This record gives sequence, C-alpha cells and structure tokens, in this order.
Amino acid sequence: MERVEAELFTDGGNDAVVRLPGRRFPGLLVQGDTLSTLAADVTELVELCAAGDLEEARRAAALLQQDLGEKLQRYTDALDAHGERHPF
Repeated sequence: MERVEAELFTDGGNDAVVRLPGRRFPGLLVQGDTLSTLAADVTELVELCAAGDLEEARRAAALLQQDLGEKLQRYTDALDAHGERHPF
C-alpha cells in the first residue's frame, strides 16, 4: 500500500470527490458497499431482462439511473464549486 496526498473537493463521506496526484480531473470515491450494491443492481437488471420481465426491468433501470444521476450531480457540483472543468 502506498500513502499519497489527495485533494478533497467534498466532505469525506460516501461518494467523496477527490483528485489523486498526477491526475488532471478528480474522481468519485465509491465505497465498497456502494460498489457492491451497484453491481447487484446491474445483475438484477440483466436477470430481469433475460427473464422477459420488462416492467420490473424498467423499474430497476430507473432506480439505477437515478442513483448514478445523483452521483454524477454530486461530482459536477463539486467541480463547479471549485472552478474546475468537467472531463466530459
């Protein structure tokens, strides 16, 4: 393990926006439990599609879209608050 200094753009809670040394743009630090939940949500969506349950698949996709949209909004808000360009 290597210890480095990082720039913290938001509070240190879940989904912190940080910039690591040598990187032009900050990233979003996703905690392990959150990453596991996102992976499980995608797995559920794939299984629902495979089973042909499109109504439940739409519901699962909408929830995933909302969750990722909130994370993206937190990221862009943090960059805007610090006068940083967006990488997209």
